[in-house]
Amino acid sequence: MHQKEGSVPVFASLSIRNFRYFFFGGFISNIGTWMARIGQDWLVLNDLTNHSSLLLGLITALQFVPVLFLAGYAGTLADRFDKHKLLQITQTCMMAMSLTLSLLVIFGVVQLWHVFAIAFVFGIITAFDNPARQAFAPEMVPVHLIPNAVGLNTTSFNAARLIGPGVAGFMIAWWGVGPTLLVNAISFIAVIGSLAMQHTDELHAPKPVAREKGAIRAGIKYVANRPRIVLLMFTVFMLGTFGMNFQITNLLMATQVYGAGSEEFGMLGTIMAIGSLSAGLLAAKRTNPRLRLIMISMAGFGASMVVLTISPNIYVYAIALIPTGLTALTVMTAANSSVQLTTEPEMRGRVMALYMAIFMGGTPIGSPLIGWIGQVVGARATLAVGAIAAFIAVAVVLIYVARSKDWDWPRHSKTKDPDFDYIGHGATSELK
Repeated sequence: MHQKEGSVPVFASLSIRNFRYFFFGGFISNIGTWMARIGQDWLVLNDLTNHSSLLLGLITALQFVPVLFLAGYAGTLADRFDKHKLLQITQTCMMAMSLTLSLLVIFGVVQLWHVFAIAFVFGIITAFDNPARQAFAPEMVPVHLIPNAVGLNTTSFNAARLIGPGVAGFMIAWWGVGPTLLVNAISFIAVIGSLAMQHTDELHAPKPVAREKGAIRAGIKYVANRPRIVLLMFTVFMLGTFGMNFQITNLLMATQVYGAGSEEFGMLGTIMAIGSLSAGLLAAKRTNPRLRLIMISMAGFGASMVVLTISPNIYVYAIALIPTGLTALTVMTAANSSVQLTTEPEMRGRVMALYMAIFMGGTPIGSPLIGWIGQVVGARATLAVGAIAAFIAVAVVLIYVARSKDWDWPRHSKTKDPDFDYIGHGATSELK
């Protein structure tokens, strides 16, 4: 028997105290994160290099290389230890690295190698933070609210994006990059404080997994034996590696094609967040995300990228960013919720580590490639690559569906595969 499609109130998870603390603390911290992204990109492209998109891509890649190589170990730690405490440690370390970069810039001693080194260390911390944070959401809410919690976390991230890039653009123009980066360092206090305020006795934490040999291999085997989860991971890999490079593509289009400044560049991120925020709110209402939704959204993302590629001016480009953000975040939230719902609680840290490694781990490939294409071929070509990748992903999934005759999963699955059998599956029963 399968869970019926339905919906819940958009802000249902906010009625739960622990999630409410986490949501608002994360929102404040995310504003700083978006400001830092704009600040770091502007620092590298305009202050430390001669508009080198290739070096910008390499620095972006350095932030994600550790995620790719440490995912298995980090996921095992997330299953073995208290995720609440792990997050307090990782967020504190992130604040320290952000503060270091901001002070280097403020005192005028920052060099390119500093940015490379800090990006790499930040990537190591992120490798441990991601699986713990992704697997922590289901511990704050009951199982029927997991998609809602995932959607609201996405909403928080993209609501912050409405504010962060625009504020960063004006701060850079008025006071410089240093103070912009300092705001991000200070913003970590909010999320660290929200974790400290939580009532740990109200968390739905699974029993920690005992230390044993082969834990990483067990996580890989778990995913490999669930082909539909593999298919979702392939989809987000194509999206994350070749499509979600807007910190590079937007900057190249703004500066090289449209001759815009930091204010306009910052506003592009804010405008894109309108679509992303809408996607997060819609995701928060869903209880049963389906493959059909993911594929239609992926195709829509490809079409939006085509429009961005041929946009004649920055105004058309900005408007096209709205459906781009909407479709991209719909794919991300629906895929994330599906994987979370269909994974055993004691495996969730390892599975989400692999998921994030697939989604973010392609960035060390995609970012330098996109940077090189932007430098050699031109800014518009960087967007065309994303469109092509999206259409390829849809084609691969359609071929799988045609062969398996299983288009309506998870709702009307014609197989006995438990991956998307929400009712009675271990992923739900232990949290009810």
